[in-house]
Amino acid sequence: MQSIEINSVDELYSVAEKILSSSPDQNIFALYGEMGAGKTNLIKAFCQVLGVEQEVSSPTFSLINEYYSPESGIIYHFDFYRTESIEEVFDIGYEDYFFSGNYCFLEWPERISKLLPENFVYLSIKITGAEQRLISWQSM
Repeated sequence: MQSIEINSVDELYSVAEKILSSSPDQNIFALYGEMGAGKTNLIKAFCQVLGVEQEVSSPTFSLINEYYSPESGIIYHFDFYRTESIEEVFDIGYEDYFFSGNYCFLEWPERISKLLPENFVYLSIKITGAEQRLISWQSM
């Protein structure tokens, strides 16, 4: 497992670059961390690194947001926090997204752990101070 400690959200761009470059064959990134740890901010940084120009925000109520990158194509951003049942995830056709080959960034993946594919990047964000975070990741 690789880890990096940051002191501010300003460092997230370089962290996102490092994670993406260390996981070149991965397209699913599952972000674990408590509320307010910075999952959405890290996904914003991933999207910025990947060339997304539109606003990136958490799809808390819509479950999924779709972004476009000239370099990477369509990018999917999921937030499973308000998911009440696995059937909801089946209803949106999650397999079409997860197995599309496009980047998928997942917030609150523990809510759908049974549906995660065999191969993905596990990311953990731990709050270590007011703005400090410990970010760890590994390919599964």
